[in-house]
Amino acid sequence: MKSTFTRRSFALGALATTTLGACSNGIGSGGASTIDARVDTTLNALYTSYPGVRDLASRANGMLVMPLITEVGLGLGGSFGRGALRIGESTVDYYSAASGSAGLQIGAQQYSHVLFFMTQDALMEFRQSPGWAAGADIEYAVSNQGEMLRAETTTSLSPVIAVVFGQTGLRLGATLEGTKYTRIIP
Repeated sequence: MKSTFTRRSFALGALATTTLGACSNGIGSGGASTIDARVDTTLNALYTSYPGVRDLASRANGMLVMPLITEVGLGLGGSFGRGALRIGESTVDYYSAASGSAGLQIGAQQYSHVLFFMTQDALMEFRQSPGWAAGADIEYAVSNQGEMLRAETTTSLSPVIAVVFGQTGLRLGATLEGTKYTRIIP
């Protein structure tokens, strides 16, 4: 498939980037305390909406909680958000998540997601990498009913499990593939 990069594509990409930058997702916020408060609120909402996730969280070696990811696309697209890595009840690091895409796309959405690191090896690989990219090896726990979140036994044995929830907007089908997570100092 041949792709042609035109001035129109560039302008649409610039518009998408500007729109993404203008979204309220924690950029320029009060730093660590603001991120921690948003992470606490996000986890409370997750546990209230999907009580079965508490069991998954109790078995995880760590959780990366991204309270708000803003994603826009108009030909070119991207997403951005900030969150915290929790081990037990403690925040140990802060991360940003960013991705870019090109192709037939239009719309915007916001959502939250949590990555559950089910093995110590997966958690250490994430923490030791200078920029960890989510790939096809992430298993998704899916919501098949409004009040139930299902994590099958095979999913529970995966090294990294993603829960995407709280989607709003006109661009459906959030995926974390290609998202790069980078440690930050808020």
